[in-house]
Amino acid sequence: MAPRSDPAPTPAAWLDGNKADLAAALDEVRYWLERHVLGEEARPEPLAGDAAAADPQFALGRLCERFGLSAFERRILLLAVGLELDGRIGELAAGAGGATFALALSAFPGGYWDAIGPTAPLRHWRLIEVGAGHSLVQSPLRVDEYVLGLLLGQAPADPRLLELSSGHAPVSVTPSQMKLAERLAWNWREAQGDLPILQLTSDEDPAVSAQVAMEACALMGLDLIILSARALPHGAADIDLAARLCERHARVADSALLLDCDGGEEPDAGRETAIARWVDRVAAPLFLTGRKRRQTAARTVLTFDLERATTAEQRDAWLGVLGPGAGAEGDARRLAAHFDLATGAIAALAADARATIALEAEPGAGEGRLAEALWDAARRQVRPRLDDLAQRVRATARWSNLILPEPQLEILRGIQAQLSQRPTVHDDWGFAEQSERGLGLTVLFAGSSGTGKTTAAEVLARELRLDLYRVDLSAVVSKYIGETEKNLRRVFDAAEAGGCILLFDEADALFGKRTEVSDSHDRHANVEVSYLLQRVEMFRGLAILTSNMRSALDAAFLRRLRFIVNFPFPDAALRAEIWRRAFPAATPTKGLDVQLLAQLNLSGGQIRTVALNAAFLAASAGTPVGLAEIRTAVRMEYAKQDKALTDAELKGWPA
Repeated sequence: MAPRSDPAPTPAAWLDGNKADLAAALDEVRYWLERHVLGEEARPEPLAGDAAAADPQFALGRLCERFGLSAFERRILLLAVGLELDGRIGELAAGAGGATFALALSAFPGGYWDAIGPTAPLRHWRLIEVGAGHSLVQSPLRVDEYVLGLLLGQAPADPRLLELSSGHAPVSVTPSQMKLAERLAWNWREAQGDLPILQLTSDEDPAVSAQVAMEACALMGLDLIILSARALPHGAADIDLAARLCERHARVADSALLLDCDGGEEPDAGRETAIARWVDRVAAPLFLTGRKRRQTAARTVLTFDLERATTAEQRDAWLGVLGPGAGAEGDARRLAAHFDLATGAIAALAADARATIALEAEPGAGEGRLAEALWDAARRQVRPRLDDLAQRVRATARWSNLILPEPQLEILRGIQAQLSQRPTVHDDWGFAEQSERGLGLTVLFAGSSGTGKTTAAEVLARELRLDLYRVDLSAVVSKYIGETEKNLRRVFDAAEAGGCILLFDEADALFGKRTEVSDSHDRHANVEVSYLLQRVEMFRGLAILTSNMRSALDAAFLRRLRFIVNFPFPDAALRAEIWRRAFPAATPTKGLDVQLLAQLNLSGGQIRTVALNAAFLAASAGTPVGLAEIRTAVRMEYAKQDKALTDAELKGWPA
């Protein structure tokens, strides 16, 4: 949120009073200049003593009060203001050699040298600017443009502050987040001495942290200025100036400051140094937000973890957008169980879902479609950006594509049922209240290549209407210490929001047994496995591991698996069924005998490869797919493994 350029309307009476107050103060300055330049003493002094600055309800008095200006410093400021607003003051100053500190010392009573020192309020807070001159006292003075606007009764936006500002659209906060806002306000209200820095750490959308801080400020009668750490300058002098301007605005506008410290995954030493220096130099009410906890020697820092909306709060938000109707409560429970979203995001998704329904071509398509459209919108919203670590798999396989023995199919249906019934077991039956560990579903698909492990993962993703992501282990595993864990954290954190299934192919490369420590490499490898064991247990979604070497997996990891599905090499009966479904209905075939084909010692994946190659051979020859094409394709497949077709496999085949 940028600094307000259009505040709440100010009563006309206040504007008139502020104008009169400033005019009276300028009249006093004009009196002293006329007395000094022209020697006029005939007319009386317009106001006695400091009366012109005595009323803090108007802008000048407020400015003097907030920055501790003495009567002499106030007159120096008004001299610079008069150059912009009062032509007579400009003429008098020009006749005396210009609006300089030397003129102020000569013309105004109570003058002293320290008033224009670098640490005095006028220069420290940049209320005036000192131009170039032969000496400090002879240098021209000019009022800061932002300060001039304040004195005129405006609420100008300081362009230097706008460069640091970060905006966000208002979002709703949950009851639990509102309680945190009340707690933040209480800490400042009860603080003794300097206010502590209030730090909100969260993986949540930064807009939610900002909204909680804004609610706390509203309870304190403060505005909030939101700044981005990414916009902070890096030079020491520039950082100090930025801190001073931010604090100046906070003092004048009764505002707190919020520094959003999130800046991407990669650490930036320069930015971290800038943040630390800026925080040390700002004495205004200050919030820090981001994932990282920070400390400073200059002020006390109180850290609060901003929790995401609870499942119950998300369920209420989903129910609110679904509205009354049959099945709405069940749909809301299902959405809240699978997607972990801020309540503000849920409200935004409702508009997207209704737009999708409205644009559907078929009349009446909107009937009963809202829950389904919300589900699809939520999938798009939480779809993780993991292009460098994982690949989204388009899940098209159906149960009919999966040829397995009945016991294995029964386990897979059980996995689907467990994901579907999570709201009942976790929430209604209280398992989620006992522990956060083990609420996810981690399964192992064990079997040799081509036995249907990936196809089974696709079937589950399609049936559950969840995205399937295959984790690229070559991109995840790193030789550099700590990098593998960081990559895995990115994968799991992105998937935690729901709406996707993680597939770890050849998982034994990542989840292998820990070994005895003989060097630092062994120690680091064991740390990686230990981290994985902990992270998998805390993961709330579905993680599927595939391996053709079940014995290579760490025993502690096997204990954490909810299901292990063994994918056997298909026997003759299963191979016949796979061959029966290998060719689409539109493919022309001739003389195919599935019993003869089942004699070939091929896995399901190999059968699909042979069928595809045979189809290309037939298409090139302009004939239907027959046994001749399949035999050629089988020889090609066997050649990859240095195998040869046996007589037993070709028994009964035509010559």
